[in-house]
Amino acid sequence: MLAWIAVILIIIGGLNWGLVGLFNVDVVASIFGGSRNPVARLVYILIGVAALYTLLMLFLR
Repeated sequence: MLAWIAVILIIIGGLNWGLVGLFNVDVVASIFGGSRNPVARLVYILIGVAALYTLLMLFLR
């Protein structure tokens, strides 16, 4: 279950960065009222933790 949550968060993060790169639109910041909003920062942190978790699982298996 944790692995699926991590994958979903990584996909959200990847799509968000793709939109930032292509159109300069940060969907996470737009939804939560700016990139400095504590909830948006929490989402960014969760996406980063999910990426680290997935990276560790990739190399520890």
